[in-house]
Amino acid sequence: MTALLILAALALDWLLGAPQNWPHPVRLLGRLIVWGEKACLDVLGRRPSRPAARVAAGAFLTAGVVAVAGLAAWLTLRLLGALSSVLWTLAAVYLCYAALCLRDLLTHAENVEKALEQGHLEQARSALAWFVGRDTAGLDPAATRRAVTETLAENFSDGLAAPFLALALGGPVLAWMYKAVNTLDSMVGYKNERYLHLGRCSAKLDDLANFLPARLAALLLILAAWLRGLDHRAAWRLWRREGRFHSSPNSGQTEAAMAGALGVFLGGRSFYGGLAVDKPVINAGGGESTARTVAEAMALVKTASLLAAALAVGLEGLIWAWAAVPWGWGLPF
Repeated sequence: MTALLILAALALDWLLGAPQNWPHPVRLLGRLIVWGEKACLDVLGRRPSRPAARVAAGAFLTAGVVAVAGLAAWLTLRLLGALSSVLWTLAAVYLCYAALCLRDLLTHAENVEKALEQGHLEQARSALAWFVGRDTAGLDPAATRRAVTETLAENFSDGLAAPFLALALGGPVLAWMYKAVNTLDSMVGYKNERYLHLGRCSAKLDDLANFLPARLAALLLILAAWLRGLDHRAAWRLWRREGRFHSSPNSGQTEAAMAGALGVFLGGRSFYGGLAVDKPVINAGGGESTARTVAEAMALVKTASLLAAALAVGLEGLIWAWAAVPWGWGLPF
């Protein structure tokens, strides 16, 4: 059943994307995190001199949001399933579909590229700001395209490979527990004065949750590069050599594979909230990102996403087959 849900979710994501006027569970998660952060700060009295207390509060926030996300998904399916199998199926498909972001990611990248092709650099920067966390003011066309390429690589792991894996292993409930972890990291997992301690648990949990998916995503990008006739050998070499050269234990994995496949360099200096952050340069001898390489990056993500879906369906099939044989009876699969 989960395999069918995965395929239906991918088809819906491709057809619909994420309409802005539709309700979306991630927005509810965002509101919950904002409320939880405010509650934690109220309890702490907004005193920045108590790092241990802020770390503990952040751990409570993280555990609470992840638990609420999983419980909400489970209760939704449980209650609707008690009413009708059709309602359960519709809810399950929606929860799986909402956990993916392929069409939305590609649409944002296309909006940036269209603006650049038309010579509207400021419009391109504004479009870029919709799906990156860095400051976009002052970016030239090459830096804008480099940011798009980096974001495509990172979000393929966080927004597609990891949710597919979670769906295969634990269905919509595990997928939404993962989405809660990822949303927490994107909102409070920063190394700045405000979140250095409060967001530490969220950031570390996100690193742990994405450790395997990020490396799997890199391998899928390398396979996609081979299927599309790109430089898969360079992607493999660069991933093995430079995938760990990043402040995050996971982001560099897919960035290195992407940089090798496209023959471009990624990383370097970026600004976040006006503060400069010098990231390691991946593939320092590579070329600059261009309209062609952005198009190739988008095609790579499309192909790799299909591979990720196929892998998730295959994994679900193996789990089902294992549970069907006598020695698999009683196991928690």
